[in-house]
Amino acid sequence: QVQLVESGGGSVQSGGSLRLACKPSTYSRMGWFRQAPGKEREGVAAIGYSGRTVYADSVKGRFTISQDNAWNTLYLQMDSLKPEDTALYYCAAYDGSNWYSPSLLWFDYNYWGQGTQVTVSS
Repeated sequence: QVQLVESGGGSVQSGGSLRLACKPSTYSRMGWFRQAPGKEREGVAAIGYSGRTVYADSVKGRFTISQDNAWNTLYLQMDSLKPEDTALYYCAAYDGSNWYSPSLLWFDYNYWGQGTQVTVSS
């Protein structure tokens, strides 16, 4: 059974930065999702084979997803945070045997972490 563990959430003022981490990261497709109260879970950023990445339009230019194989960790660097970024952030992974493109669709993943809360105040 795969257990993904997120860390790095917290409270920050608008314009600030946070870095989320998720272990382990040895999967062919990994992503970050978020869910705010009363809203559906949405894909934020994902990474696939050859380090290809994809981002939601709402975070392009502000968030960066990366995978550190030496530390077996997936990161989400979040800069220029806005109050609308407030949500529970989840790490997700797909455990397949092939090479996969990154995806922001929740049904393209079969493992999920418990989530880490990010709160951005104005």
